[in-house]
Amino acid sequence: METSLLEIRDLKTYFFTEAGVVKAVDNATVDVKPKETVGLVGESGSGKTVTALSALRIVPTPGRIVAGSIRFEGSDVLAKSEEEMRQLRGPKMAMVFQDPSSSLNPLYTVEKQLSDILMLHRKLTKKEASQRAEYLLELVGMPEPKARLKSYPHELSGGMKQRVAIARALSCEPTLLFADEPTTNLDVTVQAQVLELMKKLQRDLGMSMVMITHDMGIIADMTERVTIMYAGKVMEAADTNTMFHEPKHPYTEALLAAVPRVDQRKILEVIPGNIPNLIEPPSGCVFHPRCKYAKQMCIDNVPPLEEAGAGHLVACLRWKEVHLKGV
Repeated sequence: METSLLEIRDLKTYFFTEAGVVKAVDNATVDVKPKETVGLVGESGSGKTVTALSALRIVPTPGRIVAGSIRFEGSDVLAKSEEEMRQLRGPKMAMVFQDPSSSLNPLYTVEKQLSDILMLHRKLTKKEASQRAEYLLELVGMPEPKARLKSYPHELSGGMKQRVAIARALSCEPTLLFADEPTTNLDVTVQAQVLELMKKLQRDLGMSMVMITHDMGIIADMTERVTIMYAGKVMEAADTNTMFHEPKHPYTEALLAAVPRVDQRKILEVIPGNIPNLIEPPSGCVFHPRCKYAKQMCIDNVPPLEEAGAGHLVACLRWKEVHLKGV
């Protein structure tokens, strides 16, 4: 059995606010193997981004990892010093953040934002870093890369900013890349270009990738395995083909029913209700208030994450008796 590159077990990341303790990630388990693309799927507020921030150990205040384990290339991430983490971020693990308009510094040129990373981690001279920055922009398909080096973020379109964000994340050729909603706020044509670019870079550089999204279409196109999250918990995990055709969790079925299809006319089903309050989550299965299959046992008991097949995990008390529809 292939060893995992990233192994997250029973992760709990909570935010300690004046209103109470927000259980943003509550007992999450995620695996990423070498050179594979894993999808992390769920509605806004399901804990996808916080899981990635926890792996990089950059959870913002007042958030804190309170339990669980995170291992990268076999070593304990939570046991590392801050200096060791700085050496890990960039050369080993990197992230393309959700909104490049806020993650790029408006006061510095594209050249400076790329060159500073290269001079710090790769120990390049200013001239070498500038040449490498131009190559990175070329790599991500930036038009007129040399001219764009002198641009400030506000002078770039959304697609260009996203390409700069990807170039920055790839500057040290990481082993693992987290891509957090990399196509948000981009028009459909640019979305397709960015996704095709990420697929090519992942293949060419031989890195692993975690694609964080709520778009099941992107998941079908980009990933080999999928982890479905809801209210900070993992609901289901399986290879992409199995997840689409043989879902075992009602939440997965509901997500698939909401996906539009260009090859057929269908009525899109809406998942009733909203993500629960994570300060006071529901008892038992957190999805039970929105689940059409819920019974009293689902209200009373927390479902364990158990194996429903080879490499297929599900957290549902009724998965053996309820037959769900896939795509």
